[in-house]
Amino acid sequence: MSRIKICGLRRPEDIAAVNEARPDYCGFIVEYPKSRRSIDRTTLRELVRGLREKIIPVGVFVNAPKELVAELLEEGTIQIAQLHGQEDESYIRELKTYTDKLIIKAFSIKTEADIKKAIRSEADYILLHQGAGGTGETFDWSLVPAIKRSWFLAGGLGCDNLETAIHLLHPWAVDLSSSVETDGHKDPDKILKAVQTVRNIKEEI
Repeated sequence: MSRIKICGLRRPEDIAAVNEARPDYCGFIVEYPKSRRSIDRTTLRELVRGLREKIIPVGVFVNAPKELVAELLEEGTIQIAQLHGQEDESYIRELKTYTDKLIIKAFSIKTEADIKKAIRSEADYILLHQGAGGTGETFDWSLVPAIKRSWFLAGGLGCDNLETAIHLLHPWAVDLSSSVETDGHKDPDKILKAVQTVRNIKEEI
């Protein structure tokens, strides 16, 4: 019974789209200028204020200062922090001294060793993906064993392969970004279709 996260929101129109579709989570890339989806903390606060209450906001960070991550968690702007850079286990342990909020750590999967490293992480959740975020590319799913902890599957997921991915890998949650965009912007129809696809799969399992 997989959950769904829509990532890379950056406009009021994106908030309206997820409020209609009602995914479980929505993600915001925070102060990472290399990403075209990046927003600053002021914009993040404004967007989250318009979010439907039951949709959980996730801040996505790339090698960010721990103080920034903890600040946004503790003030309630985001409920979960997703670490998407080279943050190691010591970073996670230190961040947990600032906050008791939930942490997702993203891992680039190339080999079985990468999977084993991810499973051992002290983060509350792990996210498995191809490497660079938002590329629309999958990794080799045959590397994924039965994972007993809660984990997110990301990278190259769309309505054409969501059902296959969920039935094959049984992820705790799926994470979509580029596949629910048109011309570089979030597409409300694609978001709605993706969420409905996952909900329908939940009913079948």
